[in-house]
Amino acid sequence: MTRDLAQSGPVDGNSKARLRKNLLEARAHLDAGTRAHWDRAIGAHIVAWWQGIRAPLLAVYWPLQGEPELSAAYCALRKLGVKLALPVVLKKDAPLVFASWEPGEAMATDGMGVAVPARLCQVQPPAILIPCLGFNAQRFRLGYGGGFYDRTLATTPRPATVGVAYACMAAQFDSDSHDIALDKIATEVGFM
Repeated sequence: MTRDLAQSGPVDGNSKARLRKNLLEARAHLDAGTRAHWDRAIGAHIVAWWQGIRAPLLAVYWPLQGEPELSAAYCALRKLGVKLALPVVLKKDAPLVFASWEPGEAMATDGMGVAVPARLCQVQPPAILIPCLGFNAQRFRLGYGGGFYDRTLATTPRPATVGVAYACMAAQFDSDSHDIALDKIATEVGFM
């Protein structure tokens, strides 16, 4: 599947929309049982990674459009004492903010249609899990094109970053000048 998604060479800026469409379509067609197995594997890698860095606060994400679903890992991290946060869009062309979050707490929907904590208590996480639609060998992520994570990572202090994706979402594409490489990419087969 990776070969089909990656195309035959690097993707220019005009072709990224087509690559996004192809990746979304491919991810939507993954078998539910396989995805659940991969989600557990990714979650185990994330918990092991956290045990190495021991960040007291970790920003996670609410899965959209077939992104890896890591709620079991979030609960395991909470049991280990990790405080969690979710990203929130307050302004369209601004960096994300992060709101303290507990699994099971009341949620609301933001202006982008994403679930966020109903009570927005802003926090500054030292580490962030970032969902990736696609990623390349240089650890640049392909998202949905809004630039929210790139604007967030351009601020200081820059948090530690782990992209999260299925290994089959690896693709060849060139980074843009505003793109920021992630520290690691977690997939079901480990870290890249």
